[in-house]
Amino acid sequence: MRDRLSTGVVYVLLALLAALLTGCTQSAAGGESDEGSGTTAPVSPSATRTSGFGAVFLAVDECSSFGKTSFTEVPCAGERAAARVVARHDGTTAGGPPCPATTDFVLHISEQSRISDEDGDGAVPQGYACMRNLQPPHPGDPGGGGGPRTIIGDCLYSSGSGRVRETACDGRGVRKPQYKVVKAVAERARCPLSTALYVQLGGPQPVGCARPL
Repeated sequence: MRDRLSTGVVYVLLALLAALLTGCTQSAAGGESDEGSGTTAPVSPSATRTSGFGAVFLAVDECSSFGKTSFTEVPCAGERAAARVVARHDGTTAGGPPCPATTDFVLHISEQSRISDEDGDGAVPQGYACMRNLQPPHPGDPGGGGGPRTIIGDCLYSSGSGRVRETACDGRGVRKPQYKVVKAVAERARCPLSTALYVQLGGPQPVGCARPL
């Protein structure tokens, strides 16, 4: 009777040891955690985002594809990259900060746009990106004939009704240049005597002094 009892105890101990070894193997393989039964920790939206190349759609130093009305964010080293973001602001250009002086063009980003999904809700906040072409030409350069801002060195022509528009200083534009902005000042009285046209520039020196060509 004592021998049978001893044998039964040995079998029970072996069964317990096997169960313990099986449990250790499952934990090491990652099947279950100590904090729950088959549960995993929540993952942040940024870790599962599959579209876009940054936390903000077209952030500074990121690049866009060709196009100004239909565009996407693309790797700057890729063949589809056309322009780089030099400044990025929320809201509209009317109420926001001006773009840098040599910006070539502005991309207006709609609040309802689904071009890039930043946080998993399929929407991008309204804003605008100030863009600089990766390759010439650069219409935003002084005398380049374009860009969202008029700056010193730009050339203008009269479009009628007291309005002027920008054109290339080298004469390669559709219209020949008639004036050139030579100075920016705080008020008209500080313009040179040769000034024939005053241009609104904005900023701390909002008056552009343009001489005839």
